Amino acid sequence: MAQLGNSDRHRSWAEPYKIKMVELVHMTTRAEREAAIRKAGFNTFLLKSKDVYIDLLTDSGTSAMSDRQWAGMMMGDEAYAGSENFYHLEKAVRKYYGYKYVIPTHQGRGAENILSKILIKPGDFIPGNMYFTTTRLHQELAGGTFADIVIDEAHDAENEHPFKGNVDLSKLEALISKVGAKRIPYVCIATAVNMAGGQPISMANMKALRAFTQKHGIPIIHDMTRVAENAYFIQQREKGYRSKSVAEIIKEICSLTDGATMSAKKDALVNIGGILAINNKKLYEKASNLVVVYEGLHTYGGLAGRDMEAMAIGITESVQDDHIRARVGQVEYLGNKMLEAGIPIVKPIGGHGVFLDAKRFLPHLQQSVFPAQTLAAEVYLDSGVRSMERGIVSAGRQKDTGKDNKPELELVRLTIPRRVYTQAHMDVVFESVASVYEDRKKVRGLKMTYEPKYLRFFQARFARI
Repeated sequence: MAQLGNSDRHRSWAEPYKIKMVELVHMTTRAEREAAIRKAGFNTFLLKSKDVYIDLLTDSGTSAMSDRQWAGMMMGDEAYAGSENFYHLEKAVRKYYGYKYVIPTHQGRGAENILSKILIKPGDFIPGNMYFTTTRLHQELAGGTFADIVIDEAHDAENEHPFKGNVDLSKLEALISKVGAKRIPYVCIATAVNMAGGQPISMANMKALRAFTQKHGIPIIHDMTRVAENAYFIQQREKGYRSKSVAEIIKEICSLTDGATMSAKKDALVNIGGILAINNKKLYEKASNLVVVYEGLHTYGGLAGRDMEAMAIGITESVQDDHIRARVGQVEYLGNKMLEAGIPIVKPIGGHGVFLDAKRFLPHLQQSVFPAQTLAAEVYLDSGVRSMERGIVSAGRQKDTGKDNKPELELVRLTIPRRVYTQAHMDVVFESVASVYEDRKKVRGLKMTYEPKYLRFFQARFARI
């Protein structure tokens, strides 16, 4: 990796690409936004895209593809079986991630579904470094129970631990003592933990976890949706890695795991697609058999050939140091503006978004009136910036009691799509959040008027109290 000279360290950086096409957006009025958010039941997921100015709902499938990816789309081999693009994808996964066997899926949750069905039995426990919504649901639908083994610092928005995605090995050891290793089919490890605010896991912790699980014969499955961002933080924060490239660090992370699920709609820079990657041949054969039931043949998995080609190229681009430095740099730019203004956010700043701490932002609102959901709606009303809730709504209900899960973190995620917005857009976002923060005492909470059975944050509806 090229190192910056002393004379370059204090200079501004710019994105490592040029813009050659633009998408025009509609500028709404306050009255139009008021009507839109009411019609959407104060759920930003239910807003129409045309009513949104700057869309920070998610970085999933919203990134801008490169000219090389678009050119690759024209090389789509749409054969039902054995598409040439599948072999390009397989080669990229093996080269940059190191896993032996690759099964494409329509997106990450397709891989989670298949993995859960082949590995989890009723009564099993699946420990992980903080839950993710779709991952936990697939585990529960397969009869398993999620167990949180992330370090306590991850649940504290103000704590500045550099690796808040780390596993607390004492928590894992306690779980094994309680239920036995045979009831733990695998440990699920996410890199750049989403629900903690895009927080990374350290290489030292990964190595310690690997040594611990090998003693007990428990595999590690890697949710590598944002592995490049995690690798960048290791490069910048962990001793001994500053001279290594992001690509080298990614390969080392993956080598400490037995398989992976990936939503390629994030790091891999595509609009649709995912993979299930496995090193064990017998598990690969089981997954290949099941993917035909839920996704498609094991050489296309619900994707067109052109989608697999774009993914293969996107993986190659995603591991480049210049790309990931600019990607995380834009997130840090927005986050630092928030910190300078005293706006409460999750610290340290994460890799894929800035997470507003709704508990400290709106301290007069109890968690029962959905402060994060309320804050996301207020930011949209102010400027047309769309964000999303990551708090009590996303946490859902306990599967045994039906009571609300009440997470420590009540967050609003301002998720930055890759290669889409400029620094000027980030300035607009900051000014909008600052405006809402200035008038925060006037904000009222919400009540839920409709709740779907699964993943309620996607479709729930609310009304002002």
